[in-house]
Amino acid sequence: MSASTFLQRLDAAMTSTQSLVCVGLDPEVEKFPVHLRQRPQAILEFNRAIIDATADLACAYKPQIAHYAAVGAEDQLLETIRYIRHGAPGIQVILDSKRGDIGSTAEKYAREAFERYGADAVTINPYLGRDSAEPFLEYADKGVVVLCRTSNAGAR
Repeated sequence: MSASTFLQRLDAAMTSTQSLVCVGLDPEVEKFPVHLRQRPQAILEFNRAIIDATADLACAYKPQIAHYAAVGAEDQLLETIRYIRHGAPGIQVILDSKRGDIGSTAEKYAREAFERYGADAVTINPYLGRDSAEPFLEYADKGVVVLCRTSNAGAR
């Protein structure tokens, strides 16, 4: 019987890898090796190398959506998630989007995370209240990671 909720799947991934490591995939092309920078699929190629090197060490991958959207590379984000599914089956994908908006817009963000990208979980910002979180919570088998305190210097 396969695990059905995000927490069950994450627990299974932690058990199978004996790891609590979540690998962030926040690509900054200008910091890539020179030979990759000008390639049309540079982000995807770089991510594949990271995934190949860490698949046996990680229980989750966490791509940060802004790093893809800012450079028009949403297709490479989608392909990265597909690559994780194929190359690291069972490892969870947490889409780091920190979304937080009114209900009707939050519904679209939830669809984006779970239906378009197929993420196992998503990060959200609860500032606008419960109605901004509810559309995400309707996906019972998915995870919702709610920001409480962040690690950036300005949050201290």
